[in-house]
Amino acid sequence: MLRPRIPVNPLPTGTVIPLVQATPTTDVEPSTCTHHHVPLTPVMPQPQTPAVRLTPAGLITVVAGGAGLVLIVGTVLVSMLLAVAVSAASVAVCAVVLRSLLNGRHKHR
Repeated sequence: MLRPRIPVNPLPTGTVIPLVQATPTTDVEPSTCTHHHVPLTPVMPQPQTPAVRLTPAGLITVVAGGAGLVLIVGTVLVSMLLAVAVSAASVAVCAVVLRSLLNGRHKHR
């Protein structure tokens, strides 16, 4: 019966240590290669074709879609910044009004 060969584990250090030590057997005879190997001819690499080919109309569509997306995202970001600015201004106005009310109350005493 043939026993399978155990693969070796290459370490990052470059030394190769087998996972399990094989026990020597005497019932397996070494075989010799009796057939002839044909050398492979080198294959010329074929030029790579791009995965997606864009026509001029398709390219214009992609550019227009990207520009529209940038405009929409920019609009949303500017509106959020404007909302924060308006909120900050209203808090500042409230603080000034409260300060004047509290100062006016202390002066009348």
